[in-house]
Amino acid sequence: MNSYQTLSAYYDRFTDDVGYARWADFFERLFAREGMQPKLVLDLACGTGSLTGILAQRGYEMIGVDASPDMLMQAMQNTMDCDPRPLFLNQRMEALDLYGTVDVCLCCLDSVNYVTEPETLQQAFDRVHLFLEPGSGLFVFDINTPEKFARMDGNCYVREDEDVFCAWQAAVEDGLCAYQFDIFERSGENWTRAQETHEERIYTAETLTAMLERAGFSEIKIYGDQEFAPVRGGEDRIYFTARKRD
Repeated sequence: MNSYQTLSAYYDRFTDDVGYARWADFFERLFAREGMQPKLVLDLACGTGSLTGILAQRGYEMIGVDASPDMLMQAMQNTMDCDPRPLFLNQRMEALDLYGTVDVCLCCLDSVNYVTEPETLQQAFDRVHLFLEPGSGLFVFDINTPEKFARMDGNCYVREDEDVFCAWQAAVEDGLCAYQFDIFERSGENWTRAQETHEERIYTAETLTAMLERAGFSEIKIYGDQEFAPVRGGEDRIYFTARKRD
């Protein structure tokens, strides 16, 4: 179970090293590489809308979808200055339901790993395919690799600032990586404690390629980094692109 009831308020502070502008640069290079000039872009599992907002400021019409109402509340606050403002929808991936088709669907920062049931992920891929523009639609996502999860197993992590202390440990078992978060928040002279548990499924590139093909995607490509290098093995993160040509 992946809940962001407490983490949503601190998510941006704890992920300030992500470099969303660099991610946006990568996507724009990818669009050019694919010979595309998309107008309407879906940010699936958009979280607090950091990437959504940057792409909106670069001129794309943006739709942000996320399963967490708490994250979407942050996303709406984060994109107040965008014109036009992104449309945000509270939906799960496997229940994606748009008013029409989009040119591109982006799903970044290992959000695919957070879909822990393969059958549910297959449904999500099917829904993405349904709502991509026929003949030209592009689906882009990344995953944490099995090698990364193996390196994370048993490790502890800490993020803190003056108002909050967050510690978590990664534990891998039966194809899942569970994170137990302990979050301590300052309230005046006192501290309050909250706990959240998140899980990620370990997927192989072969499994995901087969699932994309079953959903109807073609021209599936996998890159080892944001410079489009081939996958050599051992990467922490790999990147998928797939086209809807029917």
